[in-house]
Amino acid sequence: MTAVRRYLSHGFVQAFLVLVGLIWLTPLAGLFVSSLRSSEDTARGGWWTTLTSPGQLSADNYTALLHNAGMTKAFWNTVLISVPTTLLVVVIAALAGYAFAWLSFPGRDTVFLMVVALLVVPVQIGLLPVAKLFGQLGLFGSIPGVILFHVAYGLPFAVFLLRNYFAEMPKEMLEAARMDGGGEWRIFVQLVLPLGRPAIASLAIFQFLWVWNDMLVALLFADSDSQPLTVALQSQIRQFGSNIDVLAPGAFLSLIVPLVVFFVFQRHFVQGVMAGSVK
Repeated sequence: MTAVRRYLSHGFVQAFLVLVGLIWLTPLAGLFVSSLRSSEDTARGGWWTTLTSPGQLSADNYTALLHNAGMTKAFWNTVLISVPTTLLVVVIAALAGYAFAWLSFPGRDTVFLMVVALLVVPVQIGLLPVAKLFGQLGLFGSIPGVILFHVAYGLPFAVFLLRNYFAEMPKEMLEAARMDGGGEWRIFVQLVLPLGRPAIASLAIFQFLWVWNDMLVALLFADSDSQPLTVALQSQIRQFGSNIDVLAPGAFLSLIVPLVVFFVFQRHFVQGVMAGSVK
């Protein structure tokens, strides 16, 4: 790791990384500028024309977007789907990961292998059977149905990730806590969860991004009243030529929220990714 840090500290390498970052941010900047232009200005030229004509920029598109009942409802539907799904996956996976790592019960290894085996099951295989099941249960086309589907398909990876992270914790530490009279629940809450914060934060970021950006599951399981922002934007693309003033700010809003979440938890995310790489 020392050699890698020394290599990355070179001025040429840092300049190259800055250049790559600027190139990566160019489409985002273009989308943001386009979201501040009227449809007439967009039809006349590309977003870079604002460099010479800054008067094109205006917040009118965002004002109109806030008054667009369909888009605002889709945004809040996305929040109502992404946040509960992320919380449920993290909580259930943390409990299951601790049980698989440190509790002894009949069939533990067999059940864990079954969970790992579910990682190779493509999401497309379960779409039609689950859709039929949700139709029988009255969940098809509802937000709870979309949440349940995401939770079910997010848990195998989440359990696998947290179980492996928890299993790396020192056994002597947990045994000392038990000898001091700590119960399993107390050890889990006061010891395992704080130490596992980097992995939990990384999992939460991944899960939130997956659900927030999902369109396949939402297209099938959500109706017009429960559709998230991705589906609402997809329906707007069909009329791209006449509603760029709605599509551009909506797409930027859909993009900026995951970026904000990532940068807020960036420190924990990096710790989780690097966990176990350095002894």
